[in-house]
Amino acid sequence: MLSQKPNTIESEKNPQNETDLLSLYRQTGELAYIGKLYKEYTPLVYGVCLKYLQNPEDSQDAVMQIFEKLLKETPIQNITNWSAWLYVVARNHCLMILRKKKLPTLGLEKGNLENRMELSENLHFTEDAESKTQELHKALEKLPSEQETCMRLFFFEEKTYKEIVELTGYEMQKVKSHLQNGKRMLKILMEKK
Repeated sequence: MLSQKPNTIESEKNPQNETDLLSLYRQTGELAYIGKLYKEYTPLVYGVCLKYLQNPEDSQDAVMQIFEKLLKETPIQNITNWSAWLYVVARNHCLMILRKKKLPTLGLEKGNLENRMELSENLHFTEDAESKTQELHKALEKLPSEQETCMRLFFFEEKTYKEIVELTGYEMQKVKSHLQNGKRMLKILMEKK
């Protein structure tokens, strides 16, 4: 006769629902709680990543990066629906990755601006990248403060529209407007150089 081994989770009286696991993770910081939550949704997170990134290896990397992000974000977020919140986190993470891939066409990334910056077909870079980065920061300082703030948060701190709204108190439409106008003004300022 086989003896049945009790389920260790049940025998330890660990919580089974998402709310309890979230609460315990916030209170204790124990990775086991967030790990249990995430493990159940890992296939779904991978599916979201694959949908957006279109690459299995990049998607696997993103799944791990999202878990690392959860360790920081979960304690400070007011999460009422874990699966919906996790979906948004995964989607935003993927969109950020895609944005970084497209960022060179905006010319606001750090690094070799000569090869990447395409704010204008008429721009000809002969200076080194460090000089161009300084030039870019000086041009940003000439923007109206709302535009400068939104541009720095979006492009340099990689904040989402929603995060910018929360950080600045601006309405969503204003954030989008400040970014659009900021890019146009920045292009004009850089062309004058």
